[in-house]
Amino acid sequence: MLKDKIKQYILENQNGDMLPIFKEEKEYVEKNQLAVSIPFEEQDSNNRFAGAYIERCDKETENMIKNELSTFLTQPISYLKKHKNEFIYLESIWFELVGVEAVSLEADDVFGTYDVMLGLKLQKKFGKMVKENLNINLHSDEAKFDLVFSLEDGLWNLNFALNYVEGFQEELTIGEAFQLIHRFLFRLVEAVEEEQSKTRLV
Repeated sequence: MLKDKIKQYILENQNGDMLPIFKEEKEYVEKNQLAVSIPFEEQDSNNRFAGAYIERCDKETENMIKNELSTFLTQPISYLKKHKNEFIYLESIWFELVGVEAVSLEADDVFGTYDVMLGLKLQKKFGKMVKENLNINLHSDEAKFDLVFSLEDGLWNLNFALNYVEGFQEELTIGEAFQLIHRFLFRLVEAVEEEQSKTRLV
């Protein structure tokens, strides 16, 4: 899970110098004492997706409209409400570390929310923990999320409205929105991992 993936990241990126890492990962490493003697260089969170693979895609056909550079992430999130036929698809190593291959973000045509769609690589047995965590941390009286396990892919298909995540504001840039999604998923997977550890100790 998360611990093993972050350990692997440290091994692959440690070269004797400062290890580049972001706030969430740094706090996790320190909390779990994964790399006591390795010096870290905390990165600016605005650079998290500098090397990400980004596509603008057509909702109806799912075909790519354009492959974008990371500078596109400085656009306001309201871009999606002005281009309701589009969704943004993003792949990043930082999502891979939490067990997510890619994240899609779009504006909902009916409710006007910003909808997040992804596949979460967690075993089926963790479904109850995931649902409990989502119910606690998505702040809304509406239907908060859709979560369905795919036996074919071996992952959880998760959709939720970014509007219900703590820290959401209409003034976010697209990049800040993806940072918020990442932080939310990181904490979700971390909470599931901690709950699993407690269960093992009982």
